[in-house]
Amino acid sequence: MNIAFIGLGQMGKPMALNLLKRHPNLIVAAADTSSYPEFERLGARTTRRLADAASADIVFLSLPNGDVVREVLLGEDGIAGHLSAGTLVVDTSTINYSVTVEIAQTLAASGIRFIDAPVSGMEARAIDGTLTAMCGGERDDFQRVEPYLAAMANNILWMGEVGAGQLTKLINQLLFDINVAGLAEVLPMAVRLGLDPEKIGNVVNSGTGRSYASEFFIPQILKGDFSAGYPLQHAYKDLVSAAEIGGRHGIPMPVLAAATATYQTALLKGYGKLDKGAMIKVFEELNKVEFRASSVAHDATGVKAQ
Repeated sequence: MNIAFIGLGQMGKPMALNLLKRHPNLIVAAADTSSYPEFERLGARTTRRLADAASADIVFLSLPNGDVVREVLLGEDGIAGHLSAGTLVVDTSTINYSVTVEIAQTLAASGIRFIDAPVSGMEARAIDGTLTAMCGGERDDFQRVEPYLAAMANNILWMGEVGAGQLTKLINQLLFDINVAGLAEVLPMAVRLGLDPEKIGNVVNSGTGRSYASEFFIPQILKGDFSAGYPLQHAYKDLVSAAEIGGRHGIPMPVLAAATATYQTALLKGYGKLDKGAMIKVFEELNKVEFRASSVAHDATGVKAQ
């Protein structure tokens, strides 16, 4: 079985490395080729031409957004025109539901199979091979790809027809986004009222207020580190997708709308390249405080003082 993996970014690289460990006959392609020497040393074949990956029986994608997925598959130099009928494309990217369905339908017209399999777990779990994969598509196609997903994920779920994987991932991401926005709003209030940030962090993460978001972000915020998670500017697509779906189906989501406003404010303030924890900067500025460990000194721009 020939396998190809396209996209070697923050998530794609460790996923492809784990796939390579179990399936040495792997072709990798990426816009950023800096990881190629590492893959070549481990026996993978690397290529700068997408068409070279068309010989694979299964093609995995891990790309930043729907526009890139569409371009890689269906663009002028896209791979779809080189794929044989029966080839299975597995998109592990997190993209818009409607774009997923559109791409699947276009590929199906040429006899190309498609599974949407977005993953959850962030980079650390991608490295460990312990991601959760949520899959949408024909059950036979899911069963065909499941052994390969097992190299990258230890929780693999078939959720239903094409697009169901993206919808499932979206539900999870929206709850995560709400949690982070809540932390951003409430934690600066504690500091303004004279409470110690480290002790508050301890209470939250050992009490009923804890969540995965608090456990991940509070230690990073206390250190003034906003680079550990996925950048805000890329993650914003989840909130756009939710707004589109909510509008189309008439689903009220007032709490999510409030979280989205915090998210948008952080983007407008120029924090898009930072992770979601940087949303706290919006409320730190409003309250004229910082939620930081006592050992971390900051200047007016929020950069660690030397």
